[in-house]
Amino acid sequence: MTSLLKNRLFMFLVAFAGLALSSAFGQEEAAAGYTKDLSLLGAGIGAGMVVIGAALGIGRFAAAAAESTARQPEAAADIRTAINLPLFLLEGVAIIAEVVLLLIVLL
Repeated sequence: MTSLLKNRLFMFLVAFAGLALSSAFGQEEAAAGYTKDLSLLGAGIGAGMVVIGAALGIGRFAAAAAESTARQPEAAADIRTAINLPLFLLEGVAIIAEVVLLLIVLL
């Protein structure tokens, strides 16, 4: 269970690090006129980090569910039910982070 908690923490840190990179690059060079270029770079890096973090999280969820089902096949329905909510929350966080990064690019 601790690896699952570490994975969620890693996902949140990756998402917020991407957002911080995007805003930091945009504010640092505002006087020089490079704001748009660097905010695009930060948003691109942040989007990549969010996608990688979400992929790692979903992969670990799937591996844990498959291993649990292999160890106890009669509990497969319960395992599938228990894994759905955290999986959907992880995907939701990734989608929200991607939308925020897209708004940074567009605005």
